[in-house]
Amino acid sequence: MFPICLGKNILINFKKTLTVICLIGFLNFGCLGAAANSGPIEKIIIEGNQRIEALTIQSYLLLRVGESFDRQLMNQTLKSLYATGYFSDVAVTRVSNSLLVKVVENPVINRIAFEGNLRLEDKVLEPEISLKPRVVYSRTRVQKAVKRIIDVYRANGRFGAIVTPKIITRPQNRIDLVFEIQEGPLTKIANIRFIGNKNFDDEDLRGVILTKESRWYRFLSSSDNYDPGRMKADQSLIRDFYLSKGYADFEVISSVAELTPDKKAFFLTFSIKEGERYKFGKINVNNGVPEVKNEELLPLVEAKTGGWFDNTVIKGTAEAIEKAVSTRGYAFVRVRPELNKRAKSKEVDVSFLVKEGNRVFVDRINIQGNVRTADSVIRREFKLVEGDAFNSAKLAQSRQKIQDLNFFNKVTIKNKRGSTPDKVEVDLEVEEKSTGSLNFGVGYGTDAGPLIDLTLRERNLLGKGQNLSLTTQLAASKTAFSLSFTEPYFRGRDVAAGFDLFHIERDRQDVSSYDLKNTGAGVRTSFSLSEEVRQSWEYGYTVTDITKVAANASSLIKAQEGTRQISELGHVIVHDTRDSKLSPTIGNKVSMSNDLAGLGGDVSYFRNDLSGTNYYTPFKDWLIASHLRLGHILGISEDVQIPERFFLGGSTLRGFAQGGVGPRDKTTLDALGGEFIYNGYVETSMPIGLPADFAIRGRLFSDFGGVTGVSPSNANVVDNNTPRVSIGMGLGWVSPFGPVSLDFAHPVKKEDLDEEEKLRFNIGTRF
Repeated sequence: MFPICLGKNILINFKKTLTVICLIGFLNFGCLGAAANSGPIEKIIIEGNQRIEALTIQSYLLLRVGESFDRQLMNQTLKSLYATGYFSDVAVTRVSNSLLVKVVENPVINRIAFEGNLRLEDKVLEPEISLKPRVVYSRTRVQKAVKRIIDVYRANGRFGAIVTPKIITRPQNRIDLVFEIQEGPLTKIANIRFIGNKNFDDEDLRGVILTKESRWYRFLSSSDNYDPGRMKADQSLIRDFYLSKGYADFEVISSVAELTPDKKAFFLTFSIKEGERYKFGKINVNNGVPEVKNEELLPLVEAKTGGWFDNTVIKGTAEAIEKAVSTRGYAFVRVRPELNKRAKSKEVDVSFLVKEGNRVFVDRINIQGNVRTADSVIRREFKLVEGDAFNSAKLAQSRQKIQDLNFFNKVTIKNKRGSTPDKVEVDLEVEEKSTGSLNFGVGYGTDAGPLIDLTLRERNLLGKGQNLSLTTQLAASKTAFSLSFTEPYFRGRDVAAGFDLFHIERDRQDVSSYDLKNTGAGVRTSFSLSEEVRQSWEYGYTVTDITKVAANASSLIKAQEGTRQISELGHVIVHDTRDSKLSPTIGNKVSMSNDLAGLGGDVSYFRNDLSGTNYYTPFKDWLIASHLRLGHILGISEDVQIPERFFLGGSTLRGFAQGGVGPRDKTTLDALGGEFIYNGYVETSMPIGLPADFAIRGRLFSDFGGVTGVSPSNANVVDNNTPRVSIGMGLGWVSPFGPVSLDFAHPVKKEDLDEEEKLRFNIGTRF
């Protein structure tokens, strides 16, 4: 037994010894490995680079010569090199005591092309992607470009667009990148429905929102294309509509757009909760400005107790009170409406809290969205500058002045806190529109026949706000060329300056039995006398030539045949209170002009012209405009020449031809013009029941006027100063390619020798 036991003990001891030896060996080997791994890097080797310098690659390495090898840092170096986007393959390894970095460079993009894009041109897609020629190719960048192109197509209503990038290999590690595009069909709005509307049907609410259902007549509009941003704006429009109708608890629960499987159409659903309808309860003004009496503010409150609640009335009243108090010198006044809804009685009490806020100053004025228009063109229209005391009334006036430039579709102003609590930043965002126009006009008269008017105009030349106009008129009875230029802020001041060049040839054989040529030039300047009054001065020199006088022409015309020079000084003063110069809805414009000829030249006269136009809005979307003009010319030491007299007709008296009314030779029927003129119109413009996106309005009008006074005169002159009157109707269409107008007028009071023109048509385009 003993030997056996002894053998077992020896075997056990041997195994333990062997285990200890192996463990010691393993630890020694690990230590040796660790020692080797921690040895210094003696050299860094860069291989595979062609364009990118080795030093550039080394700048991305996290290991340096003299540092120890570290596998974690080697892995991070690998990721760092990949992150540059310069390489398609990277390997970082250790070779003896050297760090070997092998790279395969990404190719350089030689050219970027688009194929299959029939609806969106290259110039539309190119700015949308970050990839450009001579940029290093990156798969990530290409994927981002594909996504962006698809987003652009979706914004243009094509949700089925497919974009596939293709690579064409070129020598010297260059590639051509081609985006193959399948545009797919337009994804239209097939149906818009509303859930929860009890008091207004779907058709009523469809008329409120910007998004429209697809219809054949919307082929020139994009309103029936799906746009997520527009759908979000539609929610606000629906809410504003209900709040204006008394539904103070209204809310939009959700808006959902469902795309059909074939990606050709969207179904939009708005879920709403109308709530109960409220009336106005108690209305009061809580005035915290002692110097302003409540009696002055109460008449500005449009809301009446017992009337249906209307949020637009509340906003309008708050703005009116703020403006009224601001004009009294309280630039920091704030008007805050407080609403108290009483659910049991279904009434809303409104209290307008008026208080003078802390003094706040303009910190910065930030302008965004102006691509073509220079910042200075916009800033000079501001009535506030950085450092001024903030004034909301002046800010509103500034916005209207910028809008009146007619350079922008939209002008939005928002305020935000400045660098300190007593400062505010003003953010102005504009959306530019076409300021160039190419107008093509066509008219027809029973005597004059067809005519063509071609005008090329740029209102914002080179983004500097300058106005350049080139006009050509071609007709059977007229040929005219003119060039006009205006700098609205000459030498940086609020003084406009400009010049005019013109050459006009008129065939007046059918009207007055002669031809007329006018060639001349002029300079002009204008400046503001006050917020509503502007004055201008101008000087012009014109050579007038009456030629080809018919043998049977009136003796009064024969006596004036020949060439004359006119040196004329002109003055105009305008008083303008319209709320908008582009689309006025209220206010008036009165102007008076005076022209004196005789400062040189061989023609002398004094001419005065007074005109006024009033605008009034009796109902929403209805506009009544009334106009009156009086003019007189007095010859100085001589009779007034026929080209300087007043003629009436055409656009100034619809229903009658140009020069179709006034003094006339009863034998030759030549129109002689008159030395005194009066004319005017009353016109009502209104919607005609078509969908709003048609942008077509109708008008009813009545024109009146007369011309009289000829010196010298004789027995053959018929000078009937009775007023002529016409009535008519017309259509105006703001089309995508320019304004279109059509007028039909019928004379209801005329004289035997008057000439008619019943139809006038005009079409234009913009760029």
